[in-house]
Amino acid sequence: MSHPNVIALGTIMRREIIRILRIWVQTLLPSAITMTLYFVIFGRMVGSRIGEMAPGIGYIDYLVPGLIMMAVITNSYGNISSSFFGAKFGRFVEEMLASPMPSWVILTGYVTGAVLRGLIVACIVLIISLFFTRIHLYHPWITLSTVLLTAIVFSLAGFVNAVYAKKFDDIALVPTFVLTPLTYLGGVFYSVSQLPTPWREISYGNPILYMVNAFRYGLLGISDVSMGLAYTVMVGFAVALAATGLYLLDRGVGLRS
Repeated sequence: MSHPNVIALGTIMRREIIRILRIWVQTLLPSAITMTLYFVIFGRMVGSRIGEMAPGIGYIDYLVPGLIMMAVITNSYGNISSSFFGAKFGRFVEEMLASPMPSWVILTGYVTGAVLRGLIVACIVLIISLFFTRIHLYHPWITLSTVLLTAIVFSLAGFVNAVYAKKFDDIALVPTFVLTPLTYLGGVFYSVSQLPTPWREISYGNPILYMVNAFRYGLLGISDVSMGLAYTVMVGFAVALAATGLYLLDRGVGLRS
């Protein structure tokens, strides 16, 4: 017989996966359309004027890792923040907290669903990019571990946002005023080395910069930051946010009436 925690975890994961696939027009299609427009406008039209970002690497090649990571970040974050807030709004999160189910099962179940959506969207964007350029996978393990860690970090961040949100508008505030600016300033469209002082130094305080560059190193073999520092940032944020999420669940902050 399966352990009750395994059954509970599987149930939450299955619910999240079914939700993603059932409303794929909302969860998967928008990213495909948006990223196609980015490739056409920035990759083809703007990129043809910029030229090479590094020896043998055109602008559209340079753009691919950044756009994939941008899609992973927004989808991982958005999935769990909307799904878990929906659980709060529907009041069935209280039933989960009242059950013998431990907090780590609840958190892992929701995070797994959000990570899966991020990975699916990453694959979609990667397939779309093949119509515009050729992909060179220099370091497979760095590529896979980076996209997974990034999806985990922003799934956990979305969970914390959902816990504190009191209405649906609250789950849109952080993506609009924090996540989007950090993403655009995280080296998605440019090399941070091209920025003048003090903006270059300020950019090094942006965690998304390390995630984008680690993924770019995995695909293209170039980066503006060291891999050791990039992994320290990603793992550090993942551990801190996971601890925060578990603490909030254990204390029932913003979850119990």
